[in-house]
Amino acid sequence: MIACRSKRPKSGSYPARKQQTQMKQTTFTFLLFATIALVSCRKDNYGPTIREYDEDQIKSYISTNGITGMTRDTSGIYYNISNAGTGAAIDYSDDISVVFSVRSVDGKYVSTDTISNHFQEFAGHITNINRPLGIGVPGVQLAIHNIINHHGGAAHIIVPSRLAYGVSGAGSGSSSLTSGRIAGNQSLDYYIHIVDNQAAYDVASIKRYLANNNLTSVMQYDPAGFWYQISTPGTGTVPITDNSTIGVTYTASIFNGLVVDQYNSTPAQSFDVPDLIQGVQIALKKYATAGALIRIIMPSSLAYGKTTAGLVPANSCFRFDVQVVSVAP
Repeated sequence: MIACRSKRPKSGSYPARKQQTQMKQTTFTFLLFATIALVSCRKDNYGPTIREYDEDQIKSYISTNGITGMTRDTSGIYYNISNAGTGAAIDYSDDISVVFSVRSVDGKYVSTDTISNHFQEFAGHITNINRPLGIGVPGVQLAIHNIINHHGGAAHIIVPSRLAYGVSGAGSGSSSLTSGRIAGNQSLDYYIHIVDNQAAYDVASIKRYLANNNLTSVMQYDPAGFWYQISTPGTGTVPITDNSTIGVTYTASIFNGLVVDQYNSTPAQSFDVPDLIQGVQIALKKYATAGALIRIIMPSSLAYGKTTAGLVPANSCFRFDVQVVSVAP
């Protein structure tokens, strides 16, 4: 009996088969748990890439807002050309005049005032220096050059967040104060117009402003390119010339009603006539003496032109209401 116990079992005997079965079960169990762990890990840590995130965000925004007619560019920008433009193709070296509106897809940042949303810059410099919030992003530069592509063109553009302000967002504010801030990972919805003929655009803007403010019948047009209204004729006898120093009270504003400069105190504010913007100089020399109350509405070319001046955006038409108090030769 002792000798029988010491013998090795024959091949295929019960103990050997049992050992093999246990090894197979152990291996299967390990693989099963490894697979479950792997699947669980993938599920718990799943996150879309930024391209996938932007794509889902934009598609949801388009669907929610009933937007139609959009085409997707290879960069991920969605667009709909509303005006193909008849001007020359845009090169990065072109100095362009842009009017725009913008809103974030979460609806928390909205800037749709096309009077204040003007800028003038080389097409290749849009992202190089500070711009109005919402415009100075790579996606806008790409859209202007690659999609709109012509002077006079206009389009509805949706820029993915990775081509906008990315994860950091831009501006200042908080979750409850968002008027001056674009949150992180926000795609941006734009209407962009590349102005081909600034003079014609200004005239159209002035005529629309006159009509909207019931001024069409009371304003007169001067061949120098501005409109004027003499509310009170001057009583002075000294003409206003380039050599004059005038004392005035005044209110200066742009077409959204924003007052950009004002002086209504005594004594009157003194100016040498050559220091005034061109449209005001011409109008006062032609139509005013001491005592005159005159309103002047002028295109951007007779105001600050392409220059951003304080609260006045580039290419802004201008309204100047002025009372001439005194004139010194």
